[in-house]
Amino acid sequence: MRVLVTGAAGRLGREVLPRLRDDGYTVRATSRRPRTDPGVEWAVTDLATGAGLAEAVAGVDAVLHLASAPTPGRRTHQVDVLGTRRLAVAAERAGVGHLVYVSIVGVDRVPMPYYRHKLAAEQVVTAGPVPWSVLRATQFPQFLDELLQASSRFGPTIGDRAILAQPVDPAEVAARLAARLAAGPLRGIEEYGGPEVLRFDEAVRAWRTARRSRRPLLPVRIPGRLGRTLRDGGLVTEALPRGARTWADYLADTYGGTAGK
Repeated sequence: MRVLVTGAAGRLGREVLPRLRDDGYTVRATSRRPRTDPGVEWAVTDLATGAGLAEAVAGVDAVLHLASAPTPGRRTHQVDVLGTRRLAVAAERAGVGHLVYVSIVGVDRVPMPYYRHKLAAEQVVTAGPVPWSVLRATQFPQFLDELLQASSRFGPTIGDRAILAQPVDPAEVAARLAARLAAGPLRGIEEYGGPEVLRFDEAVRAWRTARRSRRPLLPVRIPGRLGRTLRDGGLVTEALPRGARTWADYLADTYGGTAGK
C-alpha cells in the first residue's frame, strides 16, 4: 500500500513515518519545504493554497492526514478546514480509497477556537466521498511538559489543579494509525488515550519531582464553561484499547530518575 502522510515533519509525523516503513508501507510525505530522506518520498505542498496537492495524492492508496496549524488566527481555518476540503477533493479525483484524519479528544466538547476548527475539519472528512476514518487522540506528554514549562515562567507553576488530562505517547498513536490503515475505512470516529487520567496537580507534582524543582503550584481556577468542561473530563476518554506508556515513563525518559514510578 502506498500512503501519503500530510504534516509528516511534525511531532506525530516523525513517529508515523518509521512505523509505516517498518510495517512495509510505501510512504510519500508532505511538507511546505523541500526535504530529503532515503526511506521516504517527499512532496512539497501547501494546504492553505492547494499548491502541490494533486501531485501529492496521485497514485496513493490512502492518505493519513496529520497536518494542522494550531496557532490562533486565520491560518488555522485556511489549513485545517479549507485545506482539509482541498485535500479531500484531490483525494477523490485521484481515486484514493481511505482518508484517515487525526483529531483530538474533546473537540466536540471543549469550547476553544482551535477545537472548533478541528471539529469542522472532521465534518469535512465525514461528509466527503472518500471512505474515511477519524482517530481522536488525547494530548501528548510533550505538550503537557511544554505547558508546565510555560506556566512556570515567572516562578510558581500556575494552573487549575482539578483539570483532567490523559497523556498518550505519540509512538503509540502512530502504531494505532498504522493498524487503522491495515484495517481499512472505519466510517466512524475512534478515540485513543493514554493509560491514566491525571489531575493537573498530580501531573505537576510528578513533573517537579522529575526536574528536582521546588516551584510551588499556584492554583488558578479557569472560569466559565471552559473551566467546567476541562474539570469534568472534556479532554479524556474511557475508550479502549489505551496506550501503555505513562506520564512517569515520559518524565523518566526525559529528565532521568524514577519520576514517581
